[in-house]
Amino acid sequence: MSSTPTPPSRTDDQVLAETDIGALLRYGLTRQEFRTALFGDGAIAGAVTLDRLGVRPRSVAYVGKIVRAGGLRYAAELSEPLPSPEASALLRTWLEEAARVAGDVPDAEKAAARWLHAVAELIGMRRSSRGADA
Repeated sequence: MSSTPTPPSRTDDQVLAETDIGALLRYGLTRQEFRTALFGDGAIAGAVTLDRLGVRPRSVAYVGKIVRAGGLRYAAELSEPLPSPEASALLRTWLEEAARVAGDVPDAEKAAARWLHAVAELIGMRRSSRGADA
């Protein structure tokens, strides 16, 4: 009897890192029934992804303040919203996706800013649990 090797199981971090955050933003900002998914799995996925790129929580929180003050479109047009080019490019795609749908939805930009702050908090919690500086 031959045994077929079982594929290695993926960690929660790997599954979350593959989450389509743009889709969660698109639906979570425009449809109330998806808001929980955006602030739950979406925020965790955003935190996992950005944390893996070495992004500090305060950088994401700062972008949240920019969104609150200037809007999603303004934040998406920043040349480098985060310290590293790779993280900036990724965040910019999320911001652009959110900006495309937020214009017609009351409070969508405030929700996006709150989402960024939630992502920042989760990155800080991940870093603290590893003993890294928050």
